[in-house]
Amino acid sequence: MKPIKNPGVAAVFDRYPPRFRRKLLALRELILETAASTRGVGPIEETLKWGEPAYLTSETKSGSTIRIQWKRSAPREYSICFHCQTTLVSDFREQFPHEFNFDGNRRIVFSEKDRVPKGPLSMCIAAALTYHRDKKARQ
Repeated sequence: MKPIKNPGVAAVFDRYPPRFRRKLLALRELILETAASTRGVGPIEETLKWGEPAYLTSETKSGSTIRIQWKRSAPREYSICFHCQTTLVSDFREQFPHEFNFDGNRRIVFSEKDRVPKGPLSMCIAAALTYHRDKKARQ
């Protein structure tokens, strides 16, 4: 697992309950692995947005921000979030209607006991990380 270089991000992960910290670190790892294996994405910037770990394609600007979260207000779930003004979540809902639980046009939500379908989720992550590049190609 890649070390977290941003001290603010590391502090947020340290505050998560241990059982969710492991799950969120696994999502982080999947984001970083997917970025590394997706052509044109380039390096990922790991930062905080709204106090949550966020992953950006700052150098290439190929994609849309991805965030991961756990909230005290929903203590038995965690999620991966995508920009709500994109078509990403509606596209994922169409492509993977049975693989995920969606919340509006922003999040894929996992319960504490869910097994994360890594293949489909990696496809969603790759789509987010290339959203702007692919949008330009479609125009």
